[in-house]
Amino acid sequence: MTLIDGRAISKAILEGVTAGVAELRAAGTTPALAIVVPTDDEATAWYVRSIVRAAERVGIEARRIDLHGTTAVELVTELAALSADPAVHGIICQTPLPKGITLDQVGQHIAPAKDVDGANPESLGRLAAGLPAFAPATAQAVVEILQREQTPLEGADVVVVGRSNVVGKPAALLLLAENATVTICHSRTRDLAAHTRQGDVLVAAVGRARMLGAEHVKPGAVVIDVGTNPTPDGGLVGDVDTEAVEPVAGAITPVPGGVGPVTTALLLRNVVTAARG
Repeated sequence: MTLIDGRAISKAILEGVTAGVAELRAAGTTPALAIVVPTDDEATAWYVRSIVRAAERVGIEARRIDLHGTTAVELVTELAALSADPAVHGIICQTPLPKGITLDQVGQHIAPAKDVDGANPESLGRLAAGLPAFAPATAQAVVEILQREQTPLEGADVVVVGRSNVVGKPAALLLLAENATVTICHSRTRDLAAHTRQGDVLVAAVGRARMLGAEHVKPGAVVIDVGTNPTPDGGLVGDVDTEAVEPVAGAITPVPGGVGPVTTALLLRNVVTAARG
């Protein structure tokens, strides 16, 4: 079985991002990413710091905007202002959000041209229609990993477990665009294993620690584990029981070190794309 190295894929992507940033800077444009942080959640703070560090390494200006204790009105007002700022090329809004507002509502106030993490419902709609749009970076990472691992997708049976607007649905749409035959499973799916065992590729994006075991995997399948579930000792585990699945799968992404680093790299690549206009 192959353990897919997300960090190596991320490094390759970031090399291209660095070159793109250098071209933009030489032409007088400094790509800028605004990161709106509406809470003081510790996990969010760690993730934001990692994005800022990665952005700085490739030459992207990362603006962290802390709005701890903000109201819904103040949050959407800030997002609208950033959307109108010509010096800002990409915008992301971190979760959790203040009470009384949803991610869909927040996303509506991020201009689609700057929506580098696919939060605006318009972006998802354009994706479904096959029109140019930024997809959520995690969903992009699923397809990017498969492509870089040279996993055949055209005509392949792909099973996605999870139907969120952040990963499951957009990942399915991106895979359909690659001519895969896609099945979406979820919490109401009857006999989940009967469906997942049909997948040449299995994408686990359900958000439940070690939910999928060997009985869910077709022998030789490529398994993309999107899950990041905290453990009591401060670690992370995926949605797949990797130890149990290893004897069955052909390849799998580890947690951590799989989808996560690729997601960050693609988010920054999207900023460069947005800066190019």
